[in-house]
Amino acid sequence: MTIRKFIHKPLYFYLVLFITTISFAQEKKVNRGDDQYDKYEYINAQKTYLKVVEKGYESADLFKKLGNSYYFNSQFEDALKWYESLVTKYPKEVEPEYLFRYAQTLKAAKRYEDSDRYMEQFTATSAADHRGKLYIEEPDYLERIDFQSGRYEIENLAINSSYTDFGAAFYDRFVVFASTRDTLIFKKSVHQWNDEPFLDLYRAEYNPANGELSEIKKLQNTLNSKFHESTPIYTKDLQTVYFTRNNYDRRRYGNDKDGTNRLKVYRSYKNAQGGWTTPQSLPFNSDEYSVAHPALSVDEKTLYFSSDMPGGIGLSDLYAVAINSDGSFEDPQNLGTTVNTEGKETFPFISATNDLYFSSDGHTGLGGLDVYVTQLNPQTEEEALIVNIGKPINSPKDDFAFIVDTNTKRGYFSSNRDGGKGKDDIYTFLQLEDVRPFCEITIKGVVTDKDTNALLPGTKVILLDTNNTPVETVIVADDAAYAFTTTCSAKYFVRAEKAEYLTVEKLVETPGVTTEILLPLQLEKELKAASIGDDLAKLLALNPIYFDFDQSYIRKDAAIELAKVIEVMNEYPTMKIEVGSHTDSHGDDAYNLGLSDRRAKSTVAYMIEKGISSDRLTGKGYGETQHVNPCGNGKQCTKDEHQLNRRSEFIIVK
Repeated sequence: MTIRKFIHKPLYFYLVLFITTISFAQEKKVNRGDDQYDKYEYINAQKTYLKVVEKGYESADLFKKLGNSYYFNSQFEDALKWYESLVTKYPKEVEPEYLFRYAQTLKAAKRYEDSDRYMEQFTATSAADHRGKLYIEEPDYLERIDFQSGRYEIENLAINSSYTDFGAAFYDRFVVFASTRDTLIFKKSVHQWNDEPFLDLYRAEYNPANGELSEIKKLQNTLNSKFHESTPIYTKDLQTVYFTRNNYDRRRYGNDKDGTNRLKVYRSYKNAQGGWTTPQSLPFNSDEYSVAHPALSVDEKTLYFSSDMPGGIGLSDLYAVAINSDGSFEDPQNLGTTVNTEGKETFPFISATNDLYFSSDGHTGLGGLDVYVTQLNPQTEEEALIVNIGKPINSPKDDFAFIVDTNTKRGYFSSNRDGGKGKDDIYTFLQLEDVRPFCEITIKGVVTDKDTNALLPGTKVILLDTNNTPVETVIVADDAAYAFTTTCSAKYFVRAEKAEYLTVEKLVETPGVTTEILLPLQLEKELKAASIGDDLAKLLALNPIYFDFDQSYIRKDAAIELAKVIEVMNEYPTMKIEVGSHTDSHGDDAYNLGLSDRRAKSTVAYMIEKGISSDRLTGKGYGETQHVNPCGNGKQCTKDEHQLNRRSEFIIVK
């Protein structure tokens, strides 16, 4: 059983005979491969299956198992070949999980558009799957990852070997890590899962100035056994260590009911001689499932770990378990669907600032395992987000076992990315910047007819930048709704166009925090039906016609609005109108009536002066006798409410 990544038992236990005339010899090879596959001896299974394929035999099940044998060893390019054959040749036999795995291997090849296409198919067939929901919620995940990228400087450590090195932990002035560097000399130490030797724990001198490690030394045999050990975590007083090991207690190599050796978390204490006590298996371990990769909370009262125990959500989930004052444990609690998906969540680490870092292939990422971060006790929605920490920490391959010293901003992570020295390498990093607060603006609204409030499906709505360059265009559907996702602290124009309607354009200035901006768009018809009794001021959407205080002459701003009325009357030479002037309730009633009458007659005189025949115009002042609201004498109203009553009307009388 690999100590780096563990999975559930494969769904299929026997290979379906794919050609009825298959020879007995080939059948024996396939059955032997299945037996090896079911024991997670994937390297041997690969060799057997590949020999069968070379003989010209193939099936959907064979392609699945070949793909899986590479996928679960993080050999994504090789897995891609067989998943692609599966999807291409046997599309009707592709379960949703294989669509997801195929999409993941496409990411490893940086074929992100192809990956997105198969994620859409996966989502369509697995509506309840959290991985699909996350993809729907973050279709722009690559842009989000880019937004967080560039916050780290990384360097491959000089101490990496040509084998496997990963999983660093701080221990006083040392860093402890797992490696297969010198166990290959024992033939029995080769594990059939990945044809690699078993892992042991090593320590190295830590240089906080540059993160480099030196003076490597293997830990004593009390902590190291002849099987796998990795991912330790030490208490602050350096008196207790938790670490991952194969199920191996007192020289007993434990297997589950199917004969597979699982992983367990062990605990050891410093003894009086400065060594370590015999490691003890924690009580929630089991022969039937794996528990691995321990991490401690800031107060060291909670242990976090990864497990595929029954009742979980995915292939491996993150759990928390309370540590009692006497060293005993409460029942483990699953961290839930905010963190866990149907994929793999693993390698938790809690920073001094209470940030939970972990690796996952279920959240949207660049491929393989990516490193994510979230606040354990969030106070805001922003802090509760699961954030992909971006490049260069993350890559299309597996990136995991992230740790950081929040004081020095230096830390380590492990990766099997291209360009490394071995199967897995440890990288040191310097954090240049904290997680960038993600800011996203949604501008949305509904397009309606300004006069009737009817929905206007088919309207073209365009988002433009300040250079008048279109950023995005939509044609609204039957619900007449539109939505744009934009950046913060920026300016945009939103324009709506529809045949037989006047184009509308509005300026939007986005704030510096994530929010939604509701921007309803109301369009006016180019041609409006006009009847006797209609007010041209409303039909033409005139701006208010203002007069100076206690005056009745036509101001320049009023002249602009009157020009619109005059143009309509020139276009329709038989139209006759009555100009009505109205006031608010301020002042004496009789005085307001006289003032409004003078203003109405002044307006008529101005229009006659501009060429409208006098027999087509009448003017009358109504004072405060025809208010549009209850703001009469003695009523307490706002300035805006009083303003509604100070209006000019142009009523069509013929």
